[in-house]
Amino acid sequence: MSSEKVNYFDLVYQVVREIPPGRVCSYGAIAHYLGLKSGARMVGYAMNAAHTLPDVPAHRVVNRNGVLTGKHHFRTPTLMQELLEAEGVIVENDQVQNFDNLFWDPEKELGF
Repeated sequence: MSSEKVNYFDLVYQVVREIPPGRVCSYGAIAHYLGLKSGARMVGYAMNAAHTLPDVPAHRVVNRNGVLTGKHHFRTPTLMQELLEAEGVIVENDQVQNFDNLFWDPEKELGF
Protein backbone atom coordinates (compact mmCIF):
# COMPACT_ATOMS: atom_id res chain seq x y z
CA MET A 1 0.00 0.00 0.00
CA SER A 2 1.41 3.38 -0.93
CA SER A 3 1.83 6.16 1.64
CA GLU A 4 -0.59 8.26 -0.45
CA LYS A 5 -3.36 5.72 0.16
CA VAL A 6 -2.56 5.60 3.86
CA ASN A 7 -2.94 9.39 4.05
CA TYR A 8 -6.27 9.19 2.22
CA PHE A 9 -7.38 6.41 4.52
CA ASP A 10 -6.53 8.49 7.60
CA LEU A 11 -8.56 11.41 6.23
CA VAL A 12 -11.50 9.11 5.56
CA TYR A 13 -11.26 7.64 9.06
CA GLN A 14 -11.28 11.11 10.62
CA VAL A 15 -14.59 11.89 8.88
CA VAL A 16 -16.14 8.49 9.63
CA ARG A 17 -15.35 8.87 13.34
CA GLU A 18 -17.59 11.96 13.33
CA ILE A 19 -20.71 10.12 12.10
CA PRO A 20 -22.96 9.89 15.16
CA PRO A 21 -24.61 6.65 16.26
CA GLY A 22 -27.92 6.09 14.51
CA ARG A 23 -26.87 8.04 11.42
CA VAL A 24 -25.30 6.93 8.13
CA CYS A 25 -23.19 8.51 5.42
CA SER A 26 -22.31 7.46 1.89
CA TYR A 27 -18.96 6.68 0.34
CA GLY A 28 -19.54 9.43 -2.22
CA ALA A 29 -20.46 12.10 0.34
CA ILE A 30 -17.24 11.44 2.25
CA ALA A 31 -15.20 11.51 -0.96
CA HIS A 32 -16.84 14.76 -2.06
CA TYR A 33 -16.22 16.37 1.33
CA LEU A 34 -12.54 15.39 1.23
CA GLY A 35 -12.13 16.33 -2.43
CA LEU A 36 -10.78 12.88 -3.27
CA LYS A 37 -10.18 12.56 -6.99
CA SER A 38 -10.56 8.80 -6.79
CA GLY A 39 -13.96 9.32 -5.21
CA ALA A 40 -16.21 6.82 -3.57
CA ARG A 41 -14.04 3.86 -4.57
CA MET A 42 -11.14 5.14 -2.43
CA VAL A 43 -13.49 5.57 0.52
CA GLY A 44 -14.66 2.00 -0.05
CA TYR A 45 -11.07 0.77 0.02
CA ALA A 46 -10.53 2.64 3.28
CA MET A 47 -13.67 1.13 4.80
CA ASN A 48 -12.63 -2.36 3.73
CA ALA A 49 -9.37 -1.84 5.62
CA ALA A 50 -11.09 -0.31 8.69
CA HIS A 51 -12.88 -3.34 10.08
CA THR A 52 -10.02 -4.11 12.45
CA LEU A 53 -9.96 -0.54 13.79
CA PRO A 54 -12.36 -0.41 16.75
CA ASP A 55 -12.57 3.40 16.71
CA VAL A 56 -13.76 3.63 13.08
CA PRO A 57 -17.51 2.94 12.80
CA ALA A 58 -17.34 1.51 9.27
CA HIS A 59 -20.86 0.11 9.61
CA ARG A 60 -22.22 3.67 9.31
CA VAL A 61 -20.95 4.04 5.74
CA VAL A 62 -23.32 2.78 3.03
CA ASN A 63 -23.78 3.40 -0.68
CA ARG A 64 -25.66 6.40 -2.08
CA ASN A 65 -28.96 4.52 -1.90
CA GLY A 66 -28.49 3.34 1.67
CA VAL A 67 -27.56 -0.21 0.68
CA LEU A 68 -25.13 -2.16 2.88
CA THR A 69 -22.69 -2.85 0.06
CA GLY A 70 -19.77 -3.27 2.46
CA LYS A 71 -21.40 -5.96 4.60
CA HIS A 72 -19.26 -8.79 3.21
CA HIS A 73 -16.12 -7.18 4.64
CA PHE A 74 -17.30 -7.62 8.22
CA ARG A 75 -16.59 -10.72 10.33
CA THR A 76 -20.02 -12.08 9.42
CA PRO A 77 -22.35 -11.03 6.58
CA THR A 78 -24.96 -9.83 9.11
CA LEU A 79 -22.69 -7.88 11.46
CA MET A 80 -23.01 -4.54 9.64
CA GLN A 81 -26.81 -4.72 9.89
CA GLU A 82 -26.66 -5.85 13.51
CA LEU A 83 -24.44 -2.90 14.46
CA LEU A 84 -26.75 -0.43 12.71
CA GLU A 85 -29.85 -1.95 14.29
CA ALA A 86 -28.22 -1.73 17.73
CA GLU A 87 -28.09 2.03 17.10
CA GLY A 88 -31.77 2.18 16.15
CA VAL A 89 -31.36 2.10 12.37
CA ILE A 90 -33.95 -0.04 10.59
CA VAL A 91 -32.53 -2.19 7.79
CA GLU A 92 -34.67 -4.25 5.44
CA ASN A 93 -33.30 -6.31 2.55
CA ASP A 94 -29.83 -4.84 3.13
CA GLN A 95 -31.11 -1.27 2.78
CA VAL A 96 -31.34 1.46 5.42
CA GLN A 97 -34.95 2.54 5.84
CA ASN A 98 -35.70 6.26 6.17
CA PHE A 99 -32.30 6.87 4.59
CA ASP A 100 -32.90 10.53 3.74
CA ASN A 101 -33.68 11.37 7.37
CA LEU A 102 -30.75 9.36 8.74
CA PHE A 103 -28.23 10.64 6.19
CA TRP A 104 -25.37 12.54 7.81
CA ASP A 105 -23.82 15.02 5.35
CA PRO A 106 -20.22 15.91 6.27
CA GLU A 107 -20.38 19.15 4.30
CA LYS A 108 -23.33 20.36 6.39
CA GLU A 109 -22.17 18.87 9.68
CA LEU A 110 -18.46 19.60 9.51
CA GLY A 111 -18.30 22.49 7.05
CA PHE A 112 -15.23 23.08 4.91
